[in-house]
Amino acid sequence: MVSGGIALLFLLIAVVLIIFFTARFNVNAFIVLISIAFIYGTAIGLPVTDVVAKIRDGFGGTLGYIGIVIVAGTIIGFILEKTGAALSMTQAILKLVGKKNSPLAMSIAGYVVSIPVFCDSGYVILTPLNKALAQETGRSMSVMAVALATGLYATHTLVPPTPGPIAAAGTLHADLGTVIALGLIVAIPAMISGLIWATKFAKRYDIKAELAESYDDLLKKYGTLPGAFHSFLPLLIPIILIVLSSIAAYPTKPFGAGGLAKFIAFIGDPVTALMLGVFIALTLVRKDQLRTAADSWAGEGIKNAAIILVITGAGGSFGAILKASPMANFINSNLAGLPLGILLPFFISAALKTAQGSSTVAIITTASIMAPLLAPLGLNPALTVLAIGAGSMVVSHANDSYFWVVSKFSNMPVSTSYKAYTTATLLEGVVAFICVAILSIFIH
Repeated sequence: MVSGGIALLFLLIAVVLIIFFTARFNVNAFIVLISIAFIYGTAIGLPVTDVVAKIRDGFGGTLGYIGIVIVAGTIIGFILEKTGAALSMTQAILKLVGKKNSPLAMSIAGYVVSIPVFCDSGYVILTPLNKALAQETGRSMSVMAVALATGLYATHTLVPPTPGPIAAAGTLHADLGTVIALGLIVAIPAMISGLIWATKFAKRYDIKAELAESYDDLLKKYGTLPGAFHSFLPLLIPIILIVLSSIAAYPTKPFGAGGLAKFIAFIGDPVTALMLGVFIALTLVRKDQLRTAADSWAGEGIKNAAIILVITGAGGSFGAILKASPMANFINSNLAGLPLGILLPFFISAALKTAQGSSTVAIITTASIMAPLLAPLGLNPALTVLAIGAGSMVVSHANDSYFWVVSKFSNMPVSTSYKAYTTATLLEGVVAFICVAILSIFIH
């Protein structure tokens, strides 16, 4: 087997190849990650039978730990979208802050909706309301678009059960309750920075809202919306249960060590909590649509989760090969004293995101790279997940599908989108990372 220094050099080459093939030739990330895992394992001198075994075990082990959770979370998001529950939650937020604060309302709505729903879908769902508010309040669509887009982006990259953060938590074996709790905290200043950028900078670009579908038409399409409290439950209940389970596992044993603690550990396990969330989400469905929801809607949610599952598994395969390399020992002996710290996962994720466009791919790939480096660098797994998520915001531009969703659905010219939205994602990612860096001072 090669030396640790050569293994580290080969890793740098592997990262360049991942960026090159996914960004330059648009090769699917699954194919790239599995292929690079084979090449890297062979290059460092692992026996070929071990290479295959590591790839297989890494793929299965990662999905075995986090696969059900990803699928369940995606199904919840799809049901919230189809039933109009996401719109109902937004209405409740709008009533709370008032129409005069419509950019704030849309930022908060994005923050909430994007926890279970992909930010692309969330933006499409909320665009008719966003445009209606822009027209009614006289706000430029550039303000409303950036406010909503950055609100969605904050939790999309930082808070499980969004697939990217939840996959990273699984790869790095981070406590999911801790990731959720800290992610919700870090996402707030990230969201606020996007809101400030929208209201102070993006307002200089005057873009009129063009309503293809009025708000009343939107409501008619959904029919009677579910109640706001009911709409929040499929999201809130799993999060509360997972966080309670994490608290129960603290060394101080706040719930004791008896039956109550065991029950909380069971019901707060991510698999149990998210499956419970699925059943709660199904209570939002009208009786005449229940069979369709349990079959077709759930099936669509599973299809949406499939690409995330295979990329997550491929990331696990690559991570398993990296763990078998002598790289970690080399870093522990030679580089652990360097002031890399929490900056390293942020920079790797930001480089991957900017180069190939997908935040989810950047998160999963960076997590697989960082997995064998956590101990040598002394990094906290939960904070590493959040640093990776912060990096995956930097920056959204033309190679990112979300950039085009924001631009086209808001009638923003591409040049304006770069000036108003892309710059906002840079600010948002940096602010999120600063918050993570501050937390790292107190949490080890």
